[in-house]
Amino acid sequence: MAFLDTLKLKSPSKDKEICRFDYPEVFVLVLTVVLLALHYNFRPTSMALLVVILLPSLMILIYNYRRPTSFWTSNMVVILFSVVIGSIQFCTVISLSLVALIGVRMIISGVENRLRLFTVAFVTSIVFYYVSTILDNEGLNCNEGWVPPVVLLASMMVILSQFRGIHQEYIGYKESARQASGRLSTMVSVINKLARFVPPQIWEPIVRSDSPVSVSNKRAKLTIMFSDIVGFTELSDSLSADNLADILNTYMERMTLIANKHGAVLDKFIGDGMVCFFGEPNSRGSRQDALDCVAMAIDMRREMRTLRQKWRLMGFEGLYIRIGITTGYCHVGNFGSNNRLSYTLIGKEANLAARLESSAGKGMILVSESTYDYICHNYECEYAGAFQLKGFDNKMSAWQVLDPDSNVTHQSKWVDHTLPGFNLHLNFKDIKDYDYQDIRARLNFALERIEQEQEKIVTNMEVESNRDTTSRK
Repeated sequence: MAFLDTLKLKSPSKDKEICRFDYPEVFVLVLTVVLLALHYNFRPTSMALLVVILLPSLMILIYNYRRPTSFWTSNMVVILFSVVIGSIQFCTVISLSLVALIGVRMIISGVENRLRLFTVAFVTSIVFYYVSTILDNEGLNCNEGWVPPVVLLASMMVILSQFRGIHQEYIGYKESARQASGRLSTMVSVINKLARFVPPQIWEPIVRSDSPVSVSNKRAKLTIMFSDIVGFTELSDSLSADNLADILNTYMERMTLIANKHGAVLDKFIGDGMVCFFGEPNSRGSRQDALDCVAMAIDMRREMRTLRQKWRLMGFEGLYIRIGITTGYCHVGNFGSNNRLSYTLIGKEANLAARLESSAGKGMILVSESTYDYICHNYECEYAGAFQLKGFDNKMSAWQVLDPDSNVTHQSKWVDHTLPGFNLHLNFKDIKDYDYQDIRARLNFALERIEQEQEKIVTNMEVESNRDTTSRK
């Protein structure tokens, strides 16, 4: 939380918004009615206008000092301006000056308030125009003298002041937006890095819904897989730290890609091993979860054959994967404290998967009876025996999952064959229709190279035979 607080986006300070008076046009309004009263020697009409305008204006000046703007205050200011415009019977210069101030106020007040302010201004000015003509048939001759230019000058100064304030706010918001964008980019970058430590099935719902996270777990039926590399501990004694890290990182990268492809929750890495499970938080049904887990395990075993061929060329022999799988009820969810949580699973079935993995041989996938019941109709399995496992009183039956192409009675979706210097891996489920021609061309090229090498071997053998015959003669 402290980290997120440091990245929290901040809006421009509100203190800066309320430190200044946001209705400077009221000063022009007061100035206008005072000048009109002086210009007309305090005639009753001008005095009535002075009283009607001056008292509300003073209230606005006092009440709205160091307070933010509001629609009702803006509405009152527009009404007062409209009263003056109507009362002076639309004197050209002064009216245009005041109308310009009304227009600025409407712009500042926002799009949603402009129509209402315009309606109020229009109706009020028309009403007071007729009231003024009734009270003073002679009208107010305000187009001459020094009052119009003074009002015009004051209005221009206020308009420039308002637009200067708007420009400063724009610059401030632009700078705040730039800083916020930088903080947001930093936050996204950090979250992307942190997300690599958490399974996507866990963090994606939290990011989408912004749901609260707490210590909570539930009992659910899961299919659990434990796997590790056979003989990795012994191999680590004979390898340098750099080679060991390269092997382990390559192995984990490939296995993680396969786990993500099948939708598994990658719980954790344990040394050279890994723990994955299906069933939470997105279950496709217990049987389908078991089938997905076994399909993932088979793909991992096939990928390990490719890696083993690569490592053999580097001088590292005998690296095999072994896997244990079981299906049963466990408690899964957030374990830990409010300060540190870990999404994981605990239960007897998890221990069973770990024990089956320890009992498996090189390249073997052992499944418990509960998993076997779900997958036996889709995968060829061979009874591996009953094992006395640590932590279990009774012997546990286990089955070995065979490669889909080991049963010659049906056409396989996989072709795998490995020899020193040769590794063939075909997965027809993943091959695209437009790739067959390219695959055929590469296989033909490989066959031509094989024939060329065979011809060289035969030629060398004939030369050696001729040499032996000549030497004997």
